[in-house]
Amino acid sequence: MKQLSVVADYGDLCGEAPMWDGEAGYLYWTDNIGLKFYRFQPATGIHELIKEGVEIFGIALHEKGGFMISNLSGIWVWDVDDQFSLITDEVEGSKCHMNDCIADVNGRLFAGSFFYHPSKEYELGKLIRVDVDGSGSIVDEGFHISNGLGFSPDNTILYFTDSGARVIYAYDYDPRSGDIKNRRVAIKIPDDEGIPDGLTIDADGYIWSAQWYGSSVLRYDPDGKLERRLDTPAKQTSSIIFGGEDLTDIFITSAAMSEPMPLMPRGYDPDSGYFGGQLYHVNLGIKGKPEHRAKINK
Repeated sequence: MKQLSVVADYGDLCGEAPMWDGEAGYLYWTDNIGLKFYRFQPATGIHELIKEGVEIFGIALHEKGGFMISNLSGIWVWDVDDQFSLITDEVEGSKCHMNDCIADVNGRLFAGSFFYHPSKEYELGKLIRVDVDGSGSIVDEGFHISNGLGFSPDNTILYFTDSGARVIYAYDYDPRSGDIKNRRVAIKIPDDEGIPDGLTIDADGYIWSAQWYGSSVLRYDPDGKLERRLDTPAKQTSSIIFGGEDLTDIFITSAAMSEPMPLMPRGYDPDSGYFGGQLYHVNLGIKGKPEHRAKINK
C-alpha cells in the first residue's frame, strides 16, 4: 500500500470540506473552527490561505463560479465577487444549522442539519433539498449528526451519513424530480471503530468514508462490504475527495482539536496522541468522479 504524504500543515482545528475544481485545477478545503479557507494547486505544489473569517461546513462549486456553502447559520451563495447571499436559514420551520452539502446532476443542493448535544435532549436533524430557484424542502428527518453525502456514478443512489447513528444510508434517487425514497442502511459501522464522517464515491461506485476517531478512510463496495482500509496518522480523520488531472489523487482532511463525545469507541484516548490538522495526499490508481456544480439562483 502506498504511503500518505503531507500536502499542507496549517494545524487546522477542524479541517473539512475538501473540494476539487477540475476546471481551475485547484483543491479547496476549510478549517471550519479556525474560520479559514485554503486552496492547493497540484500543478505548482503551491498551497495558500485565501480567506479568513468565513465559516464553511459544506461546500459545492457553482456553475457561475464561486461556491455554495452550508454552515451553522444557513445555506449561502458565495459568488465570484466575494459576496455572500443567504439562500435560506430556515426550512419548514426548522433552523438550517447545517453540516455537509452536495450538488446533484441538475444543480440542486442537498444538505443535512444537526442539533446533536452530548448531554441533553436535542432536535433531530433534517435532510434538506434546495431547488435551483432557491426554495427549500425537508426530504427526510430523524438524524443525530448529519454528515457526508455522495451520489452513485449513474446518479440513481444518494448516500447520506449519520455519524451519531454510525450509519451510512442509501436512497433511491430520481435526478429528474429530485425525489428520494426507500431509505435503507447501506453500511453500519461497529461500535468499536471510529464514526463515519466525510464521504465520497469513486468512478466504480465504491463508497469512501473518513473515520473520525478511527485514524482511517474506509472503502466499501456498492453492496456495503469493506474492500480496504487506508490508515492515516490522524485520529480525527474528517473527509476525503478525489482530484488531480485524471481524478486519481486522493486528498484527506483531518482535525487538530480533540473533540471528545460519548460516541468515541471504547478505549479511545481523547487526551493524547496525534489528532490531526494536516491535509494528506495519496494516489492508489483508483479513479474518482467529478462533483456536480450547483445552479441555484435567488
